[in-house]
Amino acid sequence: MRYVKLPEEKVYEFLERLKGHGPLYAPVKVSEKCVDFREIDDVRDVVFNYTRTLTPPKKYFFPPKEIMFRYDMEKVEMYEPDIPDGNFTIFGVHHCDIVGLRILDTIYMDDMPDIYYTTRRTHGIIIGISCMPDEYCFCNLRRTDFADKGFDLFLHEVKDGYMVRVGSVKGHKIVDAETDLFTDYTHDDIEEMVRFEAKRQMSFSSSGNWDNMRYILELKLDHPIWERESEKCLGCGLCTLVCPTCRCYDVRDIPELDGKTGVRIRRWDSCQYWSHGLVAGGHNFRESKIERFKNRYLCKNAYCAPVTTAYCVGCGRCTYFCPAGIDFKKVLMEIRGEIEDGKRVQHT
Repeated sequence: MRYVKLPEEKVYEFLERLKGHGPLYAPVKVSEKCVDFREIDDVRDVVFNYTRTLTPPKKYFFPPKEIMFRYDMEKVEMYEPDIPDGNFTIFGVHHCDIVGLRILDTIYMDDMPDIYYTTRRTHGIIIGISCMPDEYCFCNLRRTDFADKGFDLFLHEVKDGYMVRVGSVKGHKIVDAETDLFTDYTHDDIEEMVRFEAKRQMSFSSSGNWDNMRYILELKLDHPIWERESEKCLGCGLCTLVCPTCRCYDVRDIPELDGKTGVRIRRWDSCQYWSHGLVAGGHNFRESKIERFKNRYLCKNAYCAPVTTAYCVGCGRCTYFCPAGIDFKKVLMEIRGEIEDGKRVQHT
């Protein structure tokens, strides 16, 4: 893999030049406590040291709501939507979110590619950046704490700038076109990067891996925690809306007032909504809240074989933003027998 260095004094110039590739999206402060990906006008607004954004970068490839096509019943015609086909850049993506996009790729770019997602993915430029975990992060347990592919450039913080990993042909072209911004790295830069990564690994509150989680969940569907925690759940679906890998959607036709024309839209849906399990004939295959609650845990802990990890990447968003205070990680730890009454169990 190719490495170069981006000096600290060149960072904002680098961001300005990225805008030459199309719209630039990056983390910005949107409230006292929240950071989110937004389109950048002033590069000085970009937040580099953050833990998690409110919404994951998937929204730029799989929008919350989009027009699939327009129709005219009188002419018996369908009109394809204008899917943006220009390049755009998402800057400041963390390891776990990069893996999250790779998981979505297995859904929307498999044997039957989704044209809407695939077109945006083809034109998207992904630039990652290093981060430090907080108490909500458990990407290390999912083996998603280091992205070895799925990005064009990745910035690792060092004392006076960033070590840059080049991860794609696009990334090589960007570096080659902006050679005046980059320098060769030094031995000190390597040591600084290694120290940062070691400190980062030591900062996680848990260690090990949860590769066997899906089997344990299947065997403990009668665990009392399901009833206890699902009672707290508001069924708002926020946990799925902030998740980097949730991909459920609903499709609806919206007619115009003339009754002859209209649009077909796709919008995000959630397995936590009562309506999600409703099918023809009025049958609902997940009518109770506890069934929907269990389903989410089973889904997120299922195994994504092409990426070799679970569908949960350990970003901590579902816990951090849950209005009911449900802690996704602690629920799993209790089911695994690692904690009881909120305290760690010492196994002998």
